[in-house]
Amino acid sequence: MSDERTLDLLEAKIEELRQLNAVEGIDLSKEIARLEEKLQHLRRKLYENLNDWERVKLARHPKRPYSLDYLETVFEGFYELRGDRVTGDDRALLAGLARLDGRPVVVLAQQKGRTTEENKERFFGMPRPQGFRKARRAIELADRFRFPLISMIDTPGAYPGLEAEEQNVGATIAESLQAMAGVRVPTIAVVIGEGGSGGALAIGLADCIVMLENAIFSVITPEGAASILWKDKDKAKDAAAALQLTAERLLALGLIDGIVPEPLGGAHKDFGKTADALKTEIVRRLSELSALPANELLARRYARYRGIGRFVLAPIPTPDALPPAVDAARN
Repeated sequence: MSDERTLDLLEAKIEELRQLNAVEGIDLSKEIARLEEKLQHLRRKLYENLNDWERVKLARHPKRPYSLDYLETVFEGFYELRGDRVTGDDRALLAGLARLDGRPVVVLAQQKGRTTEENKERFFGMPRPQGFRKARRAIELADRFRFPLISMIDTPGAYPGLEAEEQNVGATIAESLQAMAGVRVPTIAVVIGEGGSGGALAIGLADCIVMLENAIFSVITPEGAASILWKDKDKAKDAAAALQLTAERLLALGLIDGIVPEPLGGAHKDFGKTADALKTEIVRRLSELSALPANELLARRYARYRGIGRFVLAPIPTPDALPPAVDAARN
């Protein structure tokens, strides 16, 4: 966003004045208040009416909180489980035990890196087959001990490299989906950033799906869709609008259950406020789901995903109802 740099500079100026106000003993409160009011006005103007492509860019913002940030604030005592017991560990997909509001839960979380080295370690947040096998192991653990399962989704998609194909990444995604479909405990998926393709769906087949306000959730990235449909990555903005990938549109379509509000400008502008809102939402949803017996959870989950994409066929018109031109063409 072209004006975001202006907002950053203004924020830096306000912080500089605050420090001068505190250290030098100069009363700059009026100037600080004036600049803060201007900052809020500019931020409102920039962020209140975002288009779909601008939401995509905000979901990918380099300062946006990642899963580990939420694991340290929303949950307590996260204990990570590593390895798939077949080929090794995948640092793009974290799994482990934690407590949520004092209650034991199993957590799955996709994690991107902040630096080049971290992104190399975490494959830019794109899970590989060993990650999906680890996820299935954690899902089975949740089922065995009757711990609710919480997934945090933030990935452009599964890793598409040769190594992943050699290890049959498609099958490991399918096995993770199968495990999510059959687990007999409450499951909640939270899209905190990008929710892309099978990499997101593999841990997102849940009883309840919520999204942060500026997150996206789609079968493919806008760039990927543009390359396939128009053979032109520069059409990504058009693809973003066609994919219906924003939280607001997905809620209207009935594909998600709720939206967690973010501060104006995105989750990174006030992470504490975002984390508090997310925790409140997860705890509330988990309380509702925990009241249901396992058989009802499974029945509702089955009905939920069988109902997605349902449409009604229009009745086939009789010859008398056909327009003359169509009737003539048939004959």
